[in-house]
Order: sequence, then C-alpha cells, then structure tokens
Amino acid sequence: MIQKYVYGKPFTTEAIIEDVALGEGNPAYGCIDTAQGFTFTYQMEEDDIIYGLGEANRGLNKRGYCYISDCTDDPNHTEDKRSLYGAHNFIVVAGKKTFGLFFDYPSALTFDIGYTKADTLKVACEGKDLNLFVIDGDSPYEIVKQFRKAIGQSYIPPKYAFGFGQSRWGYKTKEDFRKVVDGHRENNIPLDMVYMDIDYMQDFKDFTLNEKNFPDFPAFVQEMKDRNIRLIPIIDAGVKVEKGYDVYEEGVKNRYFCQREDGSDFVAAVWPGDTHFPDVLNEEARAWFGDKYRVLTDQGIEGFWNDMNEPAIFYSQEGIAELKEVLKDFLENGNGDDGITAGEMAAENGRKDGEAGGKPKFGSSVWPLMGKLGSLANSKADYRRFYHNTKEGRVRHDQVHNLFGYYMTRSAGEAFERIDPDKRFLMFSRSSYIGMHRYGGIWTGDNKSWWSHILLNLKMLPSLNMCGFLYTGADLGGFGADATRDLLLRWIALGVFTPLMRDHAAQGTREQECYQLENIEDFRHVVGVRYRLIPYLYSEYMKAALNNDLYFKPLAFVYPEDSMAVQVEDQLMLGNEIMIAPVYTQNAKGRYVYLPEEMKFVKFLPDGTVMEKVLGKGHHYVEVALNEVPLFIRSGKCIPVAESAEYVEALNTEHMVMLGYQGAEYELYEDDGVSKAYKKPEEYRKMKM
Repeated sequence: MIQKYVYGKPFTTEAIIEDVALGEGNPAYGCIDTAQGFTFTYQMEEDDIIYGLGEANRGLNKRGYCYISDCTDDPNHTEDKRSLYGAHNFIVVAGKKTFGLFFDYPSALTFDIGYTKADTLKVACEGKDLNLFVIDGDSPYEIVKQFRKAIGQSYIPPKYAFGFGQSRWGYKTKEDFRKVVDGHRENNIPLDMVYMDIDYMQDFKDFTLNEKNFPDFPAFVQEMKDRNIRLIPIIDAGVKVEKGYDVYEEGVKNRYFCQREDGSDFVAAVWPGDTHFPDVLNEEARAWFGDKYRVLTDQGIEGFWNDMNEPAIFYSQEGIAELKEVLKDFLENGNGDDGITAGEMAAENGRKDGEAGGKPKFGSSVWPLMGKLGSLANSKADYRRFYHNTKEGRVRHDQVHNLFGYYMTRSAGEAFERIDPDKRFLMFSRSSYIGMHRYGGIWTGDNKSWWSHILLNLKMLPSLNMCGFLYTGADLGGFGADATRDLLLRWIALGVFTPLMRDHAAQGTREQECYQLENIEDFRHVVGVRYRLIPYLYSEYMKAALNNDLYFKPLAFVYPEDSMAVQVEDQLMLGNEIMIAPVYTQNAKGRYVYLPEEMKFVKFLPDGTVMEKVLGKGHHYVEVALNEVPLFIRSGKCIPVAESAEYVEALNTEHMVMLGYQGAEYELYEDDGVSKAYKKPEEYRKMKM
C-alpha cells in the first residue's frame, strides 16, 4: 500500500504517475518537523538495512554515511563524495519494520543514514514543499515492486542496444569511425554501435555536423548501417550563443531559454563557450528542443546520449566578475610588504595548525581567492541566477535543479513519439531524477580506470533498478586515467551482463579499444560471450520492464531468510535464473563466493567451450582467468545460449544450447527488437533443458 503526504506546495515533478491515496496526519514511521525546512527522523534498529538511492556512492546497504541528492558534475567518484550525477530519493528500510520512502523533492536533499548518529536516519532539506510517499509491504522486494508500478514502466531500448558499443572522446573524422569499425570487424570482435562525442559537431553546436569532416552525413550513416553499425551522437545541454545559428536564434526569439531574474537570457560557458540552456521545464520549449533531434533522425540516426545536463557550468559572466573582484582585493591587500613568493605562500598555507610555523600567514587573504577559483565551475550561486517558466509559474533553477537532466531526456522521448511513434530509439543520459526512467536509461558518468570503480559499478546496479533505471551501464575500462589490459578485461566481463555495454575513454588517456591491446583473442572471446547470452539477457530485461520488476536484485531479495546472503554486496541475482560474481581485484586469479543454495558454476572458456560444475550451498573459492566469464545457474533453472555473432541482428536463436539443470524449462522472450509491439507471456517461446 502506498500513501501520499503533502507538505507545503510541492512542485509537480511527474515522477509518480499512478493515483495514490492521501494519508491522514503524519506517516506511521518516523517524526516530521517543518519548523525549519523539512526533516524526517527515524530511529533505526541495530540490524536495519537501508536500500535505494539509485546512483549513489558506496555500498548496497546505504547505512553509515551521508548522501546528498544534488545532481553534480564531478568525475572524481571517491568514497567521500556525497553527490553524483543523479538524484534518486527512494529508500527502503528493511528490518523489524519494513517500509519504503520516496521524497519527491527536486532540490538538494540530505540523507544522513547513521552518519551523525549511528541509530538515526535523518532526511532533511531547506524547503518545506514536498510530497512524501510511504510504502508498506511484507518485504523490501515487494515494496520496490509497488514503487516501480507507481512510477511507470521503464524505458525499453531497441534490441541492437544490447550489443557492444565503442566510444572515445576524440573521434573526429569519418576515418576515425571507420578505423574503429575496421578494428572490430577485421579481428572478429562483435560490435553494434560507435558513439560520437562532441567533436562531430560544428564548433560544439547541438544538432550540427562538422562541415569539413562530415559532408553528406546521411550517406555515411548508411555506410555504417550497411556494416551493421549504428552511430550514436551526443547532445549537450548548452546551446551556443552565435548569430546565424538557427537553434540559438529560434530559442532567443521565442523565449525558450532559461532567463535571469530581469528576464534576460542566462549565459554560462560550457564546451562551445557562451551558451544558453533550453528551458526544458517549459512545455513549449521542451517540445521545441525535442523536435531538434529530428535534424539527425532525418539523416538516419536512431539513438542518442544526453550529456552535461546537470546542467554543467564551467563559469558564468557573473562568476567571472566576482572572481575579478576577489583577485583585485587579493592583489591590492593580499601580499603586503613581506615579499613572500608564491611557493612560500603555498607552503605556509599548507601547514596545519599546531605545526611549525603556526597558523597560515595569509589565510585571511589567499583562501577567498582559492575558494572562488575552486567554486567557479558548477557554482551554487549560478544555479540561483536563472529561472524556469513552468505551468506552475516562474521557478528559480536551484529549487528544481535535479529535474533538468530528466526533462532534457523527456524532451527527446516525447519528440521520438512524434517522429516515429512505433519505433524504439536508443536514449540514455548522464543526469537524472526518478521519472526519467520512462524516457531513457543512464550511464553512470565520468568514472576512472580504477579497480574500485568496477566494484562501485557492480553495487550501483540493483539500486538503480529499484529506482526504475533498468537500461544502465558504466564506462567500461574507465573514462578518465589510463586503463590496463587486465582491468579492461575484468570490467568487460562485468559489462557482459549490464544492459548498456560500452567501452568509453577520455581524450588524452591511453587508447583502450579492444583491438589496440595484446592478445586480441581474449577480448574477442569475452565480448563474444555477451552476444552468446543476449537471448537470455534481453528476455530478462523485457520481463523486468513489462512487469515492473528488477533485472538486477540483491541476494537478500531472493534469499531473505539467509543471514549470509543478506550481507553479500558483491554478487547479484540477474533475472530469475542466474547469479553473477565478477572478479574486481587486481592480480586476482579468482574470488570467494557465497552460494545461498546449490548452483551450477559455469565458465565460458576462451576455446569456445563451457565448463559446468555443481557447487553446494556455502562458501567457495572459484578460479576465474582473465579470459573467462563466470556465472552461476540456480538449482532447477536453465538458460539459453546462442553462438556468438558480429552484431545482434546476426544472432541465430533457432539453434541454441541450454545450460543448467536437466528437466528445467525457460520462457524465452523474442520480438522484432524495433517496434513497440511487445509480446504477452502466453506468446513467449518455451524451451526445455
């Protein structure tokens, strides 16, 4: 049962689309305080587990840290970070009392989950205007499914989007893209998509193409399609300020951009230099911006990724003016007559109190300058400088900040319904809020080539599913820093199971395309296992999407009575048949796993064969070489496995083998992979081991 509690005058986010009964008074759980802002406080039991928060740092159990829902462009996902790219305000308290909470509040919201006080869950925000949804159920899993139903069906991509994709910031010309395709096809490494980062545009302008590098773009798109490759271009949130640029001029003329308080168009610098932001919370502006995707769909493009839509801001005109004032003050008053050098000043200011030299000599003068420099990008002050014109009136951006990425992607999703209502387009975004899951998936942003980020990727997956985001994945190999061969192989082995499977890297980092590294046959095999499993993975994705279920589940959701399973965070249930336990540690030859029941341990070996071994309930050490892909099939279950293929449409699903337990049955979901004519359960293909 779900009940809604209304405080103040909340902004309508349209995250919840199901009618929900209004609760009377305050919720049965916790205490509400609206004396100063809004605070929800709940005393946790010692064994309570807190699930949820979607794209958040740390583990599956969110207890013991503080998280802030505040969509943030920060590529350094270290353990101390409290905000990432998404804002997903849904949690489940699992213990003696089990219930779910969704705080529908589009501005900054803090979840102190036993951080300040070990037994206290405290959710707080500055405003008093929000909807609180309280969900009762017998188990965390049941609560999640109720919530999933209330927020609406998850986005369903085309089937080709389950293939492997290659990306890199720095592909600029047709030859760059042909080189990538050649590298895969000549080495028989499967590939379905090549992504186009910002360099394909003319001067980083949305919905344009570099005139020199991409003449006759439709012919090039078709050339790629003839090789069974889809090009997937990026779209950024900022529209370049430039006379003669139609998107800019139309937006200015029709007042479709976010505006300052005085009514002038807000200006911020991003990749193109000065930009305006489309007011995607305004229905007319959202439809206008969405229709611009037609510029590329008319040329044969069938998928996109939305980026920089927190929105990211490098600096604003106002921010630069303030910096100049701070710099002027520093130059006039900061150095005095001491004659101290910049290096000496840095050394002085680097000392802590109590160390030799005492307190910093110039703390009162240099720190304002350093602070202003550090806060120039993605400044909170900048987010207070512009407004949205919505059907609920004029709203300052910081009060609805977390909705921007959601509504930018919604603009595209709604436009696709107008462009071709029967066709599925690929769409995923960097920034998001619950509700965006109906229009697209997400990738988890600009990660690093760190082993810890493989584990972070793994732990985020079920939390994202709980919030409706099924089509998810990370930048395999890491976006920033230099990938190593072993890290890339291990990460791709996890990516075999994530719906979005993309190798992506930043300009200036080591090239990490699979064909660039030694022993290419290992990459051919590991990526090939993905294609062998697509019939199963696609089936389980579709079942989860159509039934408001989870694709990835914590072991605790399937084995709630098993106290050991409840504690496991680095193994996940996928669909209804398998468990995954990737290796994520440098130089490891394998890993320990816990089996809550007897399972069949399966390894896809580099010679194309499959090893199967039954393991009993309990703890096991399993060896997994760099060029092997492991999974575990639950007792009494089976899965279909195809022969690998160079691209999704070439997969042969008529002649598949079954892996698992003798006598088990599997219901295979198959459709055309393009239209929205989804199959009903009675139309599934029944297969027997």
